[in-house]
Amino acid sequence: MIPALKFTDLQKFYGKQKVLHGVSLEIPQGSFVGLIGENGAGKTTLIKCLLDFCDIQNGKIEIFGVDHHKTVARKPLAFLPERFSPPYFVTGQDFLDHMARMYRVPLMREGLDEVLTALDLPREALEKPVRTLSKGMSQKLGLAAVLLSRKRLLLLDEPMSGLDPKARALLKQHLLDLKNHGKTLFFSTHLLSDVEALCDEIIILHEGKVCFSGTPHHCCDRFATSTLEQAYISCIS
Repeated sequence: MIPALKFTDLQKFYGKQKVLHGVSLEIPQGSFVGLIGENGAGKTTLIKCLLDFCDIQNGKIEIFGVDHHKTVARKPLAFLPERFSPPYFVTGQDFLDHMARMYRVPLMREGLDEVLTALDLPREALEKPVRTLSKGMSQKLGLAAVLLSRKRLLLLDEPMSGLDPKARALLKQHLLDLKNHGKTLFFSTHLLSDVEALCDEIIILHEGKVCFSGTPHHCCDRFATSTLEQAYISCIS
């Protein structure tokens, strides 16, 4: 089966500074993969390269077998950036309606209610201007747009940022339900507990290099630790 994502010898420079050092990865279809690393490790840069938001100096990226430079390659995915901020002058409902048009999917009442429940986002919040929403509520709004997109691949940069514990728990359960329907998830995070709860595989990126790729259990075995947190520290040390 063609991988959902494939990175081959990816290299990225900002000026003379090398940010990504020959990154090669494959994300299988239907898998949940977490990208973890310190601030500045290159996680967001890797995602920006994937989305063709910035040039790469060497290597190749494929999305379901299609070169990432081609606009059509990004048709099967939905993306939520790390610093998500919806337009402040629209209501939550206006934003979701607009995103549904962008993703070219109908916004059905039943599906919307399911996603709002999964995010613990009250329907009344959609009637308010975005500028009145808290950071957490705005994050839920962005997640709702992605979850309603019906795309095969969900690409999320720090998706749990600003979410309260209840919303995090509900979101994780909803994502696991989507996995049963064959969705692929690739997300960056600093929350190792979320990685353990969700991921088939983890990728540890450190100073622009892949230090580990495999299951959380394999990571603990490789570094002879009892917790993923300890294994992560050993990996980057």
